[in-house]
Amino acid sequence: MERADLCVVGGGIVGLATALAFQERHPGKRVVVLEKEGAVGAHQTGHNSGVLHSGIYYKPGSLKARNCRAGKKAMEAFCREENIPYDTCGKVIVALDSSEVPKLRNIYERGVANGVASEWIGKERLRELEPHANGVQAIHVPESGIVDYGQVCIAMEAKIRRGGGDVRTNAKVTALRPEAGERVVVSAAGEIQAVRVVNCAGLYSDRVTEFSGAKRPARIVPFRGEYYELAPEAHHLCRTLIYPTPDPNFPFLGVHFTRMIGGGVECGPNAVLALAREGYTWGKIRPTELFDTLSYGAFWKIAARYWRTGAGEIWRSLSKAAFVRALQRLVPDVRGEHLVKVPAGVRAQALAPDGTLVDDFLIDSQGPVVNVLNAPSPAATSSLAIGTTVVEHLDRSA
Repeated sequence: MERADLCVVGGGIVGLATALAFQERHPGKRVVVLEKEGAVGAHQTGHNSGVLHSGIYYKPGSLKARNCRAGKKAMEAFCREENIPYDTCGKVIVALDSSEVPKLRNIYERGVANGVASEWIGKERLRELEPHANGVQAIHVPESGIVDYGQVCIAMEAKIRRGGGDVRTNAKVTALRPEAGERVVVSAAGEIQAVRVVNCAGLYSDRVTEFSGAKRPARIVPFRGEYYELAPEAHHLCRTLIYPTPDPNFPFLGVHFTRMIGGGVECGPNAVLALAREGYTWGKIRPTELFDTLSYGAFWKIAARYWRTGAGEIWRSLSKAAFVRALQRLVPDVRGEHLVKVPAGVRAQALAPDGTLVDDFLIDSQGPVVNVLNAPSPAATSSLAIGTTVVEHLDRSA
């Protein structure tokens, strides 16, 4: 049977970053990455809006805060090393009225605690930076940026191969079984006996956790984020990144405007329950996966708590006019004719048994297996730091 020192399940950006971190810390040891799709970064990574997050939003001391700050620096260094273009274009986070100012001030203070260089600004400075943005106060975050994470994944894959590792596509993992203190990873590409295993399966990370014989400490609930792109004649409405003040009780940042590294401006996303784990449209339904969500008692707890918010998100999904109105709160000059529909993304959001959406990264060790159970935004920005954190988990359990 084929052997490996580490087998990574999932070829998204976090899985690839984990493989790289293991190679760097343990040169000469064999790494295999298994990805069920025909190419790396096909799901959450490939549908990412490409923002290099600064770390301003996150609770000081949390895994998100620590890994985002370190990960952004590492990502920028990786991009320079691999000649991948990125742009430190900056962003503004705006309070649309006086009621949002205290929440915006809290974000600013979090940024200060996290070491983010930012500027508290008023209307006049906001108009200088983003002439078409609405707001009574704002935070300017000069160090936020944009990059193409799909391109980053391709470079990571190549670097893993150069280091002697193997990245296998069309290799869906169907089982993990214990054998002599190790794990045998069973996939479409054959069986691998691995000293250690890391589960970075994203939308299926909780299911792969069960393969290892562990209970799911949280369940993945898929949320689809739908986007529009500004037509070329409306590109002038957004120079960089324009974000609203987020609801601190909800782990989504709200609809926003994002300048893309390849040109153009993306608008969105909303957040609606997906009817399949890879449910990129309303028409994609997988009954067993939908049942997994609807049979989870915690889902109904959160549905009861946020039903008004959820209803608004669904309405914006079904009504372009409603989506436009949400965008106009940020940029009043945007019009329906400016918007072109583009492919949606699906976020793997962990939901705890008590009905709370897991806000931080969630990494769970089970002997020789480490499960990355919650890695939503800013996971792409943080990926290289998350990879190092995961390898530290592996080394402590060795």
